[in-house]
Amino acid sequence: MASLPLFQEISTRPKLVGIARIAADSESLREGPDVEYFTLGTCSLLSRVVSERSLPFTWAINPYRGCEFACKYCYARYTHEFMELRDGVDFERKIFVKQQAAGLLRSELKKVKRGEEIAIGTATDPYQPAERRFEITRAILEELARHSGLEIGIVTKSNMVTRDADILRKLGENNHVFVNVTVTTVNTELARKLEPRAPRPDLRLEAVRQLNLAGIDAGVICAPVLPEITDHPQDLEALVKAAKDAGAKYIYANALFLKPCSATIFMPFLEEHFPSLVERYRTRYAERSFLPKGYAKRLSQLMAALRKKHGFENAHSLRSRATHPGVEQMELF
Repeated sequence: MASLPLFQEISTRPKLVGIARIAADSESLREGPDVEYFTLGTCSLLSRVVSERSLPFTWAINPYRGCEFACKYCYARYTHEFMELRDGVDFERKIFVKQQAAGLLRSELKKVKRGEEIAIGTATDPYQPAERRFEITRAILEELARHSGLEIGIVTKSNMVTRDADILRKLGENNHVFVNVTVTTVNTELARKLEPRAPRPDLRLEAVRQLNLAGIDAGVICAPVLPEITDHPQDLEALVKAAKDAGAKYIYANALFLKPCSATIFMPFLEEHFPSLVERYRTRYAERSFLPKGYAKRLSQLMAALRKKHGFENAHSLRSRATHPGVEQMELF
């Protein structure tokens, strides 16, 4: 059967609306190895967080859509589906850059009430490699530094955050600012499998050290904790000790949150690297995205004991402000 003319093929497709239409009209900025960057027009940068679960922040900022770090467990891959990009790997290969972000933010900050926290990096890393070229995150921080009385939490896997120590110090003069550096394991070989394009764990921990030395409060997030891969007590203790040695102000953990869109990437990863665990994971996550509450409780108790052992017992006042936007199952330990 003859194929339809191009204009007819287009006319038979569902009409794109909203963010999908905006993404389709995006301009390609440049291509890198396995990655392409696009502009993304947007009329709002500050998003109110709507969730059935209790989260410690009211507003979210994501300077980019998509993330180059390609973490196998990433829960945020579903956000590309809003743009009708439904191949799971599109999330790490097609990165959308929110230009003119600082200008948008300037007009939107009046919506934020005192005591409402802003989380930067809820779905994509604000210091992924694209930031080196486009500097959207830095522009946002510079705008935030013009204001006072804000509660701001940043979450990242990148040591590039130390580049902005100057503006973070300035931002902290009149606002509460915390930088949360995610470290899932201190095992470099394992981290490279789990987070192929993210900086090494030791580089992230060194970033924690440098930020605190610069007078910027920084702590460690161990999230997600992967059952039978990164949750062995000796492995978690090694991470807690490393965080303490790096001068982290706090450390907390959350168990793996596995959405169906994430499972399409994560399960083949398990089959390749941890085949003996495949059936256990399928069973555990068959009907829900979260592990049973009993697992979270045991993890909480273990982390509490490890924090006490390694001298984090005075971190309570800080961890109430610690922000981890990456997992909806929010349980601060």
